[in-house]
Amino acid sequence: MQLIGRLRMLMSGRWYQLIGKLYLRGCGVTVGASPTLHGLPIVARTSSSSIVVGDGVVLCSNSRFTALGVNHPVILRTLRPGSAIRIGNNCGLSGTVICAAQRVEIGNNALIGANVTIADTDFHPLDPEGRRFSNDQSKIACAPVRLEDNVFVGAGSTILKGVTIGENSVIGAGSVVTKSIPPNVVAAGNPCRPIKSLAVLEMLA
Repeated sequence: MQLIGRLRMLMSGRWYQLIGKLYLRGCGVTVGASPTLHGLPIVARTSSSSIVVGDGVVLCSNSRFTALGVNHPVILRTLRPGSAIRIGNNCGLSGTVICAAQRVEIGNNALIGANVTIADTDFHPLDPEGRRFSNDQSKIACAPVRLEDNVFVGAGSTILKGVTIGENSVIGAGSVVTKSIPPNVVAAGNPCRPIKSLAVLEMLA
């Protein structure tokens, strides 16, 4: 147990964080001040695309540092030239996958629970002919994704192309978000839909 404790301290220490920041920059990521990395994320940035991580962001890729554990490291991947991933200030991501063929943007103070997937593309065309090996990007549906400030996405959720989640809203664990969600609500389900207003919850508190 003492050895495990020392390893945890080492992976949270100044030198490890410096190495993590240098690693992100080496992958072509623009990194803000004071990031915290628990384990190293997987970064794949295609040519002429961009990934920006804001100030004070926490990227958890190691199950020892989050209660639910993670199935894999954080994955940040751009798929086409001109695509972009933007993560705002003071966000927390645990085992999160973000794939952008156009643009995925996360506002400030967002909390992304364990093993959430966010993608702005279908990855494959719907037409069965050539679905597996299609090189024609025009046949693959894409639309930008935006999570506004203070959004909380529960563990195991999937957020699909064209979705905007309004500020302060909470997405219940395991949800599949196929359509935009307004601000200041709790939403859940497959497909995800609003079920409560945060204003009502505050009145009941």
